[in-house]
Amino acid sequence: MAIAPQPKSGILEIEPYVPGESRLPAGVPPIKLSSNETPLGPSPKAIAAFKGAAKELARYPDGASTGLRAAIAGRYGLNADRIVCGAGSDELLGLLGHAYLGPGDEAIFTEHGFLVYRIIVLANGATPVVAPEKNLRADIDEILERVSARTKVVFLANPNNPTGTYLSIDEVRALRAKLPAHVLLVLDAAYAEYVRRNDYEAGIELVATTPNTVMTRTFSKIHGLAALRLGWAYCPEAVADAINRIRGPFNVSTPAQAAGVAAMEDRAHEEAAAAHNERWLPWLAAEIEKLGLKVTPSVANFLLVHFAEDAARGALAADAFLKSRAIIVRRVDAYGLPNALRMTVGTEADNRAVVSALADFLGGAA
Repeated sequence: MAIAPQPKSGILEIEPYVPGESRLPAGVPPIKLSSNETPLGPSPKAIAAFKGAAKELARYPDGASTGLRAAIAGRYGLNADRIVCGAGSDELLGLLGHAYLGPGDEAIFTEHGFLVYRIIVLANGATPVVAPEKNLRADIDEILERVSARTKVVFLANPNNPTGTYLSIDEVRALRAKLPAHVLLVLDAAYAEYVRRNDYEAGIELVATTPNTVMTRTFSKIHGLAALRLGWAYCPEAVADAINRIRGPFNVSTPAQAAGVAAMEDRAHEEAAAAHNERWLPWLAAEIEKLGLKVTPSVANFLLVHFAEDAARGALAADAFLKSRAIIVRRVDAYGLPNALRMTVGTEADNRAVVSALADFLGGAA
């Protein structure tokens, strides 16, 4: 009997990533609060640029994303040669794993960190090492305690998804200073634009001043371009060179590049999205806490809401009840948080609807 081709070691150990749900039964329009998308949508200028790119669909994209890298560099005062663009920050994280991880290597991420990190590590034949969190927050001592000669990468989501917690720039600097020089620190700053704390910095400073730190960013969140799959990384020159050697030659489409440039230049739309979140994030947290539920303090555009362990008032029952009200939130069992749900900050109407539904759920379960 012929033996079927077998994938590389580690591939079949991977639990496939399951994104937030998007649909309810046919004919039921959902209030979708499951994927941390901006309720304001993309910039009208980005939509116009996307439509304008339609006439170029027969042509290959600019493989270097020259205009997009220039727009990002101009916005943040960066060296465009050290920027790499990709099909979402997911692709860039995967390329970093491909470039720096292999069998016998280890990579560290935190207990409730983004699920994609484990997938990347296993896909490259390396060993995932999980650092416990304290109060649902990354702890640099726990990370450092697990560093060994085999550690090649540390993935740190800052702010973290799904908890919404963050490390200050001083803590991140301390982590970088205590990590061995051969360890690449990857700062995943997908939600950086939402943070309004004086002690936070996304990672640009460390990338600029160290040879072993990378920062990744995305256009999927505050810029509202999730469907286009667009992200960027700011890297040391040697890391950018390594990634550029293995990424696809046309990995970012022309419409995505055009929309990304327009989004990067529309500061007013980005600020409106940030201001909306700054208003409704604390309101949503306060109203949910008034119902007697615990909410993890968040600096991103979502909240982690904790439920009772008993079945009648638990997260599973709450999720089902919310769906009965056409509200979709995110189960986080796969993150080791079976008694919690993650909820995106939506429109005013969405936010009021989810609070009202939770009040009815808790009242009915009493």
